[in-house]
Amino acid sequence: MLELIALIIFILSLGGILFISYKKIPVLNTLPQNGNTGFKSQEIVLRVENKIKNFFSIFEKHKLLHKFLFSVKCIVSRTETQIDHWLRNLRKKAQEKNKK
Repeated sequence: MLELIALIIFILSLGGILFISYKKIPVLNTLPQNGNTGFKSQEIVLRVENKIKNFFSIFEKHKLLHKFLFSVKCIVSRTETQIDHWLRNLRKKAQEKNKK
C-alpha cells in the first residue's frame, strides 16, 4: 500500500516537473546563447568580478597550501637539525664518560 502511494507521488511529481519544463522552454529559448545579458557591460561590475576571480584564483592554484606546506617543511628541517645537534653532543659526552 505504501509503495503504491509512493509510486503515485513520484509519478505526479515527475508530471509536474515535465509540465513546468514544457511551459518554461520558450522563455529559455529567448535567452542569449553566449550568456551576455547586458548587465556585465558596466565597468564597476567588471572590476568587482575581476577582483573576485583574482581572490579565488589563490585557492584554485593552491598557493596557500603550497606556502603552508613549505613552512612546515622548513620547521621540520630546522627541528631535525637541532635534534641531530643534540644527539651529537650526547654521543660526545657518552664517549668522554667511557674514556674516564
